[in-house]
Amino acid sequence: MEIILDHCVIHVTDWARSNAFYRDVLGAEVVPQGKGYAYRLGDQQLNVHGPGLNPSPLARVPVAPGGSDLCFVWPGRPEEAAAHLKAHGVAVELGPVERRGARGPGHSVYFRDPDGSLLEFISYG
Repeated sequence: MEIILDHCVIHVTDWARSNAFYRDVLGAEVVPQGKGYAYRLGDQQLNVHGPGLNPSPLARVPVAPGGSDLCFVWPGRPEEAAAHLKAHGVAVELGPVERRGARGPGHSVYFRDPDGSLLEFISYG
């Protein structure tokens, strides 16, 4: 039996700002979901808690805006990831630095979403 991650949850404070960020910077498909949105990236999805929603059930300590720490695979070199972020006005907080991810050794670039969640682009190979 193989169990894989289907989705996880982030929390945002401003739909328009976050939708634009995840669409433009991460290339996510912004999917309307009830009164809110989800961000689809390939076969994975970020469900999003945000303004106007009262989701249930929740974790014992629900994720707060800016409280997520997520890593995404960047398909090119880490320097290209840094240039991509710069082109979108997103500051690189750290990197490129050597890291080990689910696929083994790689190089990562760290940055933040508009609410302060720590995001990482990892490049393999």
